[in-house]
Amino acid sequence: MKTKRILIILIGLIAVGFAVRFGLPAAMKGMGLHPEYVGQRYLLPEGRALIITTSHDRLGDDGDKTGVFGSELTAPYYEFQDGRMSVDVASIKGGQIPIDPMSFKWFIKSEYDERFLSDSAFQGKVKNSLPIDDIDLTKYDIIYLAGGWGAAYDLGFSKVLGRKISEAYAAGKVIGGVCHGLLGLLLARDENGQPLVRGRRITAVTDKQVEELGISITPQHPERELRVAGASFESATAFRDMFASHVVVDGRIVSGQNQNAGAEVANMMMKVAGGTRR
Repeated sequence: MKTKRILIILIGLIAVGFAVRFGLPAAMKGMGLHPEYVGQRYLLPEGRALIITTSHDRLGDDGDKTGVFGSELTAPYYEFQDGRMSVDVASIKGGQIPIDPMSFKWFIKSEYDERFLSDSAFQGKVKNSLPIDDIDLTKYDIIYLAGGWGAAYDLGFSKVLGRKISEAYAAGKVIGGVCHGLLGLLLARDENGQPLVRGRRITAVTDKQVEELGISITPQHPERELRVAGASFESATAFRDMFASHVVVDGRIVSGQNQNAGAEVANMMMKVAGGTRR
């Protein structure tokens, strides 16, 4: 009888384990995390895309590890690649790009992340990213700014990035990004020397999401900074804003609210850049 009870308990524990292992990712997706992109996809054969990320790997000087949020790098990369574009990967300092370890947790990682984890070529680009100092952004059709908490420490403070985004925009290039990546627009200027974001419809991580996740230690918060810079800030909301999704196209600037928007932003950028439907 005792053996039978032990067996029943073991079977129950195994059943619970399976339910958690396979049920939690489905539940997260059902709440709105990494929604499947069902919109129109585009092709931009022979086009060139540049993805720019953070080089900062900690919350504060000695806090938890952070960096770029996985899918905010992987989703646009594969959408651009599948759109027949060549894709380069850069960061503020160059070299190894820090990826927030939380974004690759089994219950959070996306299908794009899974693809990355078995793609040695892409992993090589992430390990040996190009430093922005050495890149002429005007040579690209699309410049995409990836987010993640690390971006709050360097993208919005980089004068080099601000200057090069200004040059790319003046050259008619399509600029965009998601989440904290839009902080990279803060030091950019338009052809009249005014802040590039002033009067523009833009979305990014909301103050509500920052509060909900309890990570207020970062020096810049996208909604706050973009509003101060004069942007017309837009967003969607949900019971938790990390499960909301919103994309805004304003001329040649395409922005996505958070990690849920990478695939759509990439395709809208290809469309704006003159892409054709797949």
